[in-house]
Order: sequence, then structure tokens, then C-alpha cells
Amino acid sequence: MSTPVTYRFSFGPWNISEGGDPFGGDVRKVFPHEEKFALYRPLGFEGVQFHDDDVVPGMDGLKPDQIQKKATEVKAMLANQGLTPEFVAPRLWFADQTVDGAYTSNSPGDRAYAWDRTKKCIDIANAVGSKAIVLWLAREGTYIREAKDAKLAYQRLLETVNAMLDYDKNIEIWIEPKPNEPTDQAYVPTIGHALTLSYASKDHKRVKGLIESAHAMLAGLDASDEMAFALAHDKLASVHLNDQNGLKYDQDKNFGGANLRAAFNQVRVLEESGYGNRGEFIGLDVKAIRTQRGCPVTDHLKNSRELFLALVQKVRTVDQKLVQQYRDARDYEALELYILKHIMGLK
Repeated sequence: MSTPVTYRFSFGPWNISEGGDPFGGDVRKVFPHEEKFALYRPLGFEGVQFHDDDVVPGMDGLKPDQIQKKATEVKAMLANQGLTPEFVAPRLWFADQTVDGAYTSNSPGDRAYAWDRTKKCIDIANAVGSKAIVLWLAREGTYIREAKDAKLAYQRLLETVNAMLDYDKNIEIWIEPKPNEPTDQAYVPTIGHALTLSYASKDHKRVKGLIESAHAMLAGLDASDEMAFALAHDKLASVHLNDQNGLKYDQDKNFGGANLRAAFNQVRVLEESGYGNRGEFIGLDVKAIRTQRGCPVTDHLKNSRELFLALVQKVRTVDQKLVQQYRDARDYEALELYILKHIMGLK
């Protein structure tokens, strides 16, 4: 019997004390970004997710040597706390040049900005000690379909992936799909689209997927099935576990907070597939409840990690012989009752 995985956990600094109410004043004070690193280890986390400007604030106004200097300083901060930079993602949805898309913008100047920012992001990843770039294609889509040539847009996305692979021969690209928000309809909305881009690229072994639970749910899909699809292709580089209450805005709820059985099945798929054996992180992307008080606010991270580990034990104590017996008999009513009673701790 294989040795059980000892899971490693990560989150991004934006998950601490951010997320003020968009319909009113701030509910919480913002906690200084660089002071957050000291909170990771006590909470049971060792991986840090980054946007490029989390590492180097105001990077668009800095020279290359200034960017390098700041990234090197952050690398030292992480080392002092015993932390690992999991990935760096180019933030291509805040700048004026990215309002109507970045890589798929109709404007050549905007596309040039996106490519320059991407190269800087790769340089930052190397400087901080990360091998991975996450592409969340936030504004790569439209509000009306006639606004862009969709075929050309997909070609431009593939060209960008290939250009990144050429720019750095060691970096991996992890595509994080999402069906909507901030665009009405996004290009590359599911992991199937992301892996198609991977296989079409010039080095598909370095192009993988990152699946966020809520993003799959927003597409009306089951997050565990999306994870299984990527795992079947050996292309699940990371996960962002959270939860979602219906098809609305991206809520980033605590993992298992709205759909406990769905959370169980995500853990089951990861556990049964051996995810984490090669050091992959269990990433969390959870925001504190909008009305939660305090500073810094970290219980949502601690609670999500605790629930994940509790579900790991539930998965590991499933009676697999009984499950197989129910499958063989095609007795899915009995199987469902058994799983629900097992999750609830009932005999």
C-alpha cells in the first residue's frame, strides 16, 4: 500500500484582510502586505501564491534593475519565513491597457503592453525562485460576441503561450480557466479549453492547468470531474479550493462551506489520484465573509485547511470493498446513503 500523501498548503496574500464590501465602506482594515508572510507557517501553510505586483508593487513605473532588486528582497523574506513561492501570475486586468483584454485586445499597443508585462512577470518569477506562471485570462473575452474575432483571439492566446515557452526554456505555464467575470463570457472557460491550448503548444509538457472549485461551478460543472479530467492527462499543476453558493459572482467561500459533499468528492479525486506526491500544493483561494470583523482576519484560511484535512480522513476511511460491492450491483441508492452517512459520521 502506498504511503499517504502529506499535503502542503498555499494561499495568496490577497486572502488576508482584503475584500471590502463593494457596495459600501470597508468592513476591515487592510493588513500590510509584507507583514502577512509571518502568518503563513503558524496557520499551517508553506506556499505563497503571487501576482507579479504582489512581489513588486508599482512595477510598471520601475526599471528592470529596480524590479530585480525588489524581487530579490522578497525572495529573502520568504526564505526567512521558510516559505516557497508557488507561482507568479501577471496581473492583466487592472491597467488601462487591459480593459478590453490583454493578449486578445483589438489594440496592438495594448497587446504589446500585455506581452511586456508577461516577460517582466517571468523575470520576477525567476528572481523570487518560482518555476511557474499562472495565466488567469481575466479579461480575455467579450461582453458582446461581435466585439472581437474569436478565432483570431484564440490564435493570439496560443501565440502568447508559445512565445512564453520560447522566452524561458524552464518555466511552466499553468492556465486557470474561468467562464465569466470580469468579462460576460470568457475565452478558455473550462479546463478542457485550457488543455487543448496545452496540446496545441510547442511544448505541451510545460503547459498545465490550475482548477479553482468556484470557477468550475460557475460554468455549471463539477469541480471534482474537472480535476479528474486534468489528472487523467497528468496536467493538474495546482488547485484553488473554495466554494460557491450558486451561479452568481465569484464568492471564494470557505472550502466545503456551501457544498460539503462536492468538497468531499474533490478531496476524494485528489487523494485517489495521488495528487501531492510530487510536491504539488493544495492551494486555497478563500475570502473572509464580507461582514467578518477583525484584523488580520485568518480564520477562513485555517478553517478551510482544517476541513480539507478532515475530509482526507473521511476519504481514507471509506470502505472501498463495500463501495465496489454497490458499484458491481449497480445499487447506487445504497452507495449514496453509505457515502452521506460516512460524511456525517453515522453508522
